[in-house]
Amino acid sequence: MEKAILKAETREGSGKKNAKDIRNKDLVPAVVYKDGKDALKLQLVAADLVKILHTKAGENVVVTLNITGGDSKIKDKTVVIKEIQREPIKGKMLHVDFNEISLTETLKVDVPLAAHGEPEGKKDGGTLEHVMWELQVECLPTNIPEKIEVDVSKLKIGEAIFVKNIVVPEGVKVLTDPELIAMIVKPPKVEVPKEEAPEAASEPELIRKKKEAEEEGAEDAKKEEASKAPEKKEEKK
Repeated sequence: MEKAILKAETREGSGKKNAKDIRNKDLVPAVVYKDGKDALKLQLVAADLVKILHTKAGENVVVTLNITGGDSKIKDKTVVIKEIQREPIKGKMLHVDFNEISLTETLKVDVPLAAHGEPEGKKDGGTLEHVMWELQVECLPTNIPEKIEVDVSKLKIGEAIFVKNIVVPEGVKVLTDPELIAMIVKPPKVEVPKEEAPEAASEPELIRKKKEAEEEGAEDAKKEEASKAPEKKEEKK
């Protein structure tokens, strides 16, 4: 697992205004949690954290926080990123939560899954579908894989890779349900032909003809009634 060193400084105050003032200095407010103890409030340079996130390890990187300012008794801390809060539109970092860890104690993390190779089923029009993009594992911080590759080259249409089929590095324990499907080759989509236009219009055509017949019948009835009217007058005389 890749490691990184990140400079951080202790900070005072809290609340939205305090956090806004920090961000206006191109810094990011952060906190470090450990075993339910009071969180250590920090601030760090946003650009430095961005560089770390662009490494292969991404958010699973093990970070050594080099802390300055405030209480001189505060020592450097080994942490992993717990959560990054971002601005919803531009994605700007608003706040970072760290978890302090021990390099000798295991932890649970989500590791990216990556497909390796091209499925045999692709030659027949099949498509590889990622049902899972991450796998939850437990291991020492120094053993966290950057990613877990899955060989899909032998998969035919309809065949799948289950979690239990995935090979992980030594010292890594998979926590995800072993019976779940991670990747599968789906068959090609079959297009259903659309109905021809004349058939689709047949029902409206019948309705139109029926309406015309009803109108003609009503007209004939009126003419017949009109022809009988004089006969009724003569009978009264």
